[in-house]
Amino acid sequence: MTAGLDTALLVGAVVLLVAVAAVRLSTRLGVPSLLVYLALGMALGEAGLGIDFHNVDLTRSLGFCALIVIIAEGGLSARWSTLRPVLGLSATLSTVGVLVSIAVVGVAVHLMLGLGWQLALLYGAVLSSTDAAAVFATLRRLRLPPRLVATLEAESGMNDAPVVLLVVLLSTPAGGHPWWQEVLLVGYELVAGAATGFVVGMAGRWTLRRAALPSSGLYPIAAVGLTVLAYAAGASLHASGFLAVYVAGVVLGNARLPHRQAILGFADGLAWVAQIGLFVMLGLLATPARLGEALLPAIVAGLALVFLARPLSVLVSATPFRLPLREQAFLSWAGLRGAVPIVLATIPLSVHLPGANRLFDAVFVLVVIFTLVQTGTLRPVARRLAVTAPAEATEVRVETAPLERMGADLLQLEIPPGSRLAGVHVDELRLPVGASVTLVLRDGTGFVPAPDTRLKRGDSLLIVATVEVRDAAERRLRAVSRRGRLARWFGEYGGGDAE
Repeated sequence: MTAGLDTALLVGAVVLLVAVAAVRLSTRLGVPSLLVYLALGMALGEAGLGIDFHNVDLTRSLGFCALIVIIAEGGLSARWSTLRPVLGLSATLSTVGVLVSIAVVGVAVHLMLGLGWQLALLYGAVLSSTDAAAVFATLRRLRLPPRLVATLEAESGMNDAPVVLLVVLLSTPAGGHPWWQEVLLVGYELVAGAATGFVVGMAGRWTLRRAALPSSGLYPIAAVGLTVLAYAAGASLHASGFLAVYVAGVVLGNARLPHRQAILGFADGLAWVAQIGLFVMLGLLATPARLGEALLPAIVAGLALVFLARPLSVLVSATPFRLPLREQAFLSWAGLRGAVPIVLATIPLSVHLPGANRLFDAVFVLVVIFTLVQTGTLRPVARRLAVTAPAEATEVRVETAPLERMGADLLQLEIPPGSRLAGVHVDELRLPVGASVTLVLRDGTGFVPAPDTRLKRGDSLLIVATVEVRDAAERRLRAVSRRGRLARWFGEYGGGDAE
């Protein structure tokens, strides 16, 4: 017993350390680290070291646990001021867009592969959810307008909820409740899940802001525990636990809790562990000998998804919000798929639905192919569509007592070629009271700027801004970057994204 436990701990520790090192390696090679984890799992499996793992129920259960942590981290790190303007668009993409995607992929797979309607629609449902882990890990390395990033992150955080419900419904035998009852059931679960998450988040917010815990390390544990509580409470009420997790995370993450940076750092670390474990486990579950046969259905479903279903779902969802076509095009291409579709494919597999093995294999192959293609081309596609924002300020997560007491955030801003910030004096930035440029890094040397310090292209600025004026400071920096020191004279106030 002890020897077996020791061996399991040894293998687990080695896998975890190799996976952590793979993040650095994958960044240098330009390969998504999530795929490295899948490959690591397959190397440990039956075609590699010979670990025989076929427990679908355990994979689904642990997969759901990992998704809870990943979605919770996305909610905790989401800023309400950025999320609020895109909430309607993200919610529409997560509901109407999902239905459009399911219908288009289902019809394409039914006509081109000759599959029955139930299995064809399952292909569409499993593939309709964008992956929170892939989206969070990829987009946060790119400099994009806040509206696009917030839309994609909110969509990936919210669309798991309706998709899980639809996959479960499609995996059960037909002939149950009438269709209108199923529609009402899905609606109830979404509304009740959001309400549950809000209640748990508000209760946790009130408690943590007033509790005097004996150790600062307990605050991150309590915050993550509250998001898990939101899932369990939602599931107990037959509501959407995933939506409850995301809503609770957003409420807690915007509450300015004590030791907020420690909470975000802890949640980020847990999310990485969840991603590593999830992808390694899914790689273990895969059967490499069957993947070749799944190539054709994967390509058919993938092409239908990327070139028909996703663009049409974005067009239908985003047009009422007057989103520019180039931003719609980027949203279409940036709908990343990762572990979530593979986890969802274990649901029909666990109920032994005919054709479920083929579905799982096809989804596995599709995720590998399209993650390589889409992730590697996001940056050039963003540049081609002119939706990059290299001068956008980003938050630097540093836990310091002075920042905590001030209720302030530390922002980083780089001055790229073409930015009108170059040539502007620091005092001409006219940042609101409560925001200040504290450090300039130029040619590898840092210095504290004076009011008459002239900014240059390539400079990197560190800016301290209190939470009350952070949005105003970001808008002012955005305005000066677009129109220079006389931005207000030209009617530019930095609101929204550049058209």
